[in-house]
Amino acid sequence: MFHFSRWKRPLIASRLVASSLVASSLALAALALALPSQANAAGKTITAVMHADLRTPGMTTTAYIVRDFGYMIYDTLLAEDANFKIQPQMAEWKVSDDKLTYTFTLRDGLKWHDGAPVTAEDCVASLKRWGKIDGMGQKLMEFTAGIEATDPKTITLKLKEPYGLVLESIGKPSSIVPFMMPKRLAETPTDKPLPELIGSGPFKFVPAEFQPGVKAVFEKNKDYVPRKEPPSWTSGGKVVKVDRVEWITMADAQTAVNALQSGDIDFMEIPSIDILPVLEANPDIKVDTLNKLGNQTVGRMNFLYPPFDNVKVRRAAFLALNQKDILDALIGNPKYYQVCGAVFVCGTPLATDVGAETLVKGNGMAEAKKALAESGYDGTPVVIMAPGDVVTLKAQPIVAAQLLREAGFKVDVQATDWGTVISRRASQKPVKEGGWNMFFTNWVAADVINPVANVCIGGKGKNGGWFGWSEDAKVEALRDQFVRATSPDEQKKIAAAIQQEVYDQVIYIPLGQFAQPSAWRKSLTGVLDGPATPIFWNIDKSE
Repeated sequence: MFHFSRWKRPLIASRLVASSLVASSLALAALALALPSQANAAGKTITAVMHADLRTPGMTTTAYIVRDFGYMIYDTLLAEDANFKIQPQMAEWKVSDDKLTYTFTLRDGLKWHDGAPVTAEDCVASLKRWGKIDGMGQKLMEFTAGIEATDPKTITLKLKEPYGLVLESIGKPSSIVPFMMPKRLAETPTDKPLPELIGSGPFKFVPAEFQPGVKAVFEKNKDYVPRKEPPSWTSGGKVVKVDRVEWITMADAQTAVNALQSGDIDFMEIPSIDILPVLEANPDIKVDTLNKLGNQTVGRMNFLYPPFDNVKVRRAAFLALNQKDILDALIGNPKYYQVCGAVFVCGTPLATDVGAETLVKGNGMAEAKKALAESGYDGTPVVIMAPGDVVTLKAQPIVAAQLLREAGFKVDVQATDWGTVISRRASQKPVKEGGWNMFFTNWVAADVINPVANVCIGGKGKNGGWFGWSEDAKVEALRDQFVRATSPDEQKKIAAAIQQEVYDQVIYIPLGQFAQPSAWRKSLTGVLDGPATPIFWNIDKSE
């Protein structure tokens, strides 16, 4: 695990990101609408401004606001602790000697929010649903001979052959999390919205007070029976100490900061880095990074069309880019970023710097110019999609374009918004028909932490690959070796080979890690850290 206080590197690039300094009247009106009324504020209520607004809480997307919603109302069979160990949550487990049969036994006291008992059949249906929509779930199902409820409290999973990530898959902490739900809901087609949002977790969703894009309300589930172990990441006892949690949307960052300082809200998930000194100077506010692993920012090329269908051109671009220039522009303050060459994240069991020298040292430009001259590059413009509406995605396209031009590329930076990038990146059409050559995005570290969770490294091309559609039989074979591995040492060796292939073929470009500190009033205590934060159990609020 890395610690941000270790980094003391000077800035070399001006900040490209600035927070708003004036709150708009529209934002103030939204604040008045969203804040809890005196009637609703009875008891202890935490009012939080999250990183995004909740519009459609369907459980089939990797969107982190939906993951956060899931942790409020659902529970999981297994969970991961701060030592990267899988722990029981809803169920204990045992594994047969031949490693082909996993038996999960539900603990006592589990009930759905409608009062019905949680059964093994519910959990089997939930696992099967998750196995259709999540990358790790899909891989697990490829190795699975069958899952069945052998009695009301017992789930039996039988494998076709030993698989090294059964527990890690079912206990994964981030998107898409294998949340448990009643069988009647889990059997809803994955392309249809869930008819009810009912789980067995520590909070209950209040649909009557839901205002999509404005406000979401959760109440304490008084029937929830937490585990007795202390909380650690998403594992352990989920003890709820408040009566309500309200998520409200404030589009204007300064409005949210003002509301936090005045005490109108209690928690702000992602304040701007620029405003942190103001918040840190306030004696009533605590600022801390809850996701200590941070986020990985990445660049992705389109393998289907020139110029990046040519690995020599991709290598030239790889050599031209470096992490520090990107991170200085994106974050600015070295306290909140880390230069890191590990595809599977620094501070984790699979971390290695193999193949990453030019990215982390920034010494590849001369080699990039030479490589591009020898690649056969014909001057085809590189079309980079550049969203202007997401603070943490503004800098990467601009800095990358500057570095690529220095190496000799022609670059066309096309300003757009993130919603357009999301839809356009799915297009496999040529650039002249609305396609693209390069885009940038960010991942929570937990989602790129191993070769199965990390969708960026996949080599399946147009047949099930991630946007960009890299095709690489070697990396796919190595991924299968990884999941068949039965020891941590063997997994680490295979992961290093995968990373070398990722960099040799430029399947994607990790551009460093950064932190997103949260801020909350000191009237809140017991705020937990972890890879899927914020989580609202264990938090108490003083009056």
